Amino acid sequence: MTRLERTLAAIDAANAADPAREDGAPAAFLYGRRMSARLAAFAPGAGEALQIAARGQHIERWVIPRADYAPGKAGYHAWRNAQKARHATRLAEIAGRSGYDADAIARIGAIVRKEGLKRDADAQALEDVACLVFLEFHAADFAAKHAQDRTVDILARTWRKMSEAGRAAALKLDLPPAVRALVEMAAR
Repeated sequence: MTRLERTLAAIDAANAADPAREDGAPAAFLYGRRMSARLAAFAPGAGEALQIAARGQHIERWVIPRADYAPGKAGYHAWRNAQKARHATRLAEIAGRSGYDADAIARIGAIVRKEGLKRDADAQALEDVACLVFLEFHAADFAAKHAQDRTVDILARTWRKMSEAGRAAALKLDLPPAVRALVEMAAR
């Protein structure tokens, strides 16, 4: 087993402990697998650091509940930043045990924290893949729970974070017609 395979397996093992379920599987485990699958389709030549960051973007996300932070935008951003820091720390632990050196571990952390978004190709690819996974697997549920204007606003924010390649990939997704219509409204 290669160090990449060991690292991905360790991330999967950590995420398999997620108490939340989606489609009969631990939600974080399923999310990590979806991220890897979408990355393979979107950026087939992705380096190991990006592959690890994609699989582990939400590693053990349930450990820091959103409810522990204030409601609203400021609370959400504080929670999200705490998550990014924790994810980077956990991935550093796992990658280090698998034999990655300090430079590789630092790179994984920078990608998963999305440092240099829009300037760093790997951080941008991770953002694109996360947006694609959201659109493909979660946008319909989100839209069902929120008013159309709120959904379009969130999708417009998502669209702005994506690169041109990410947007092109999004338009090729096999989305439910209602979600596709919302994405088209948001993309204007």
